[in-house]
Amino acid sequence: MIVGLTGGMGCGKSTAAALFAERGFRRLDADQTIRDEILTDAAVARAVGQRLGADTLDAEGRVRRDRVAAVVFNEPAQLKWLEELLHPRLLARWRELFAAARDTAFIVEVPLLFEKGLENWFDFIVCVTADSATQLRRLEQRGIPPELARQRLVKQLPLARKCELADHVLLNDGSPEFLREQVNALADRLLNKQPLRSHDRLHVRPA
Repeated sequence: MIVGLTGGMGCGKSTAAALFAERGFRRLDADQTIRDEILTDAAVARAVGQRLGADTLDAEGRVRRDRVAAVVFNEPAQLKWLEELLHPRLLARWRELFAAARDTAFIVEVPLLFEKGLENWFDFIVCVTADSATQLRRLEQRGIPPELARQRLVKQLPLARKCELADHVLLNDGSPEFLREQVNALADRLLNKQPLRSHDRLHVRPA
């Protein structure tokens, strides 16, 4: 079973993923895979430097992600090129991992799951949501200025639409205990292979 986990910035996707991992799911993080495995590949780094400029690499030829982000954030053509470089490699890595562990329950954190049309990779999709004030507060606590946070949020699919498209929705504008109860309830249903019914698209609440 492969479960995709998505949601808006500041909604707590990583927190939810960690809770699923506690229940025995194997956790994968798309951003971490790109950061730690794909961008560290020498061929990828060379391509980034040649396309986006030598200053996007450090003295050892490693990708400077902050400088890459500064280049592609406001240049759609460069962002499209970068995604076309990275995403096939990410999907190939997923394919390897899934094939090697067919009996494993995976939880895969993918911030732009719907935006990139990755729905068919997953048996179920879970969306973590929170109100906008909570999102902005959490992003500010990470050091992201409110105006920049708003700019990034508007580039994503509206959170309400993500919730509509997902099979399950977790509410994360309450206490950590409330989120844990929701994850436990959903993990029980998924691991026990309970069938998906029409009303299962509603918020998962503790029993």
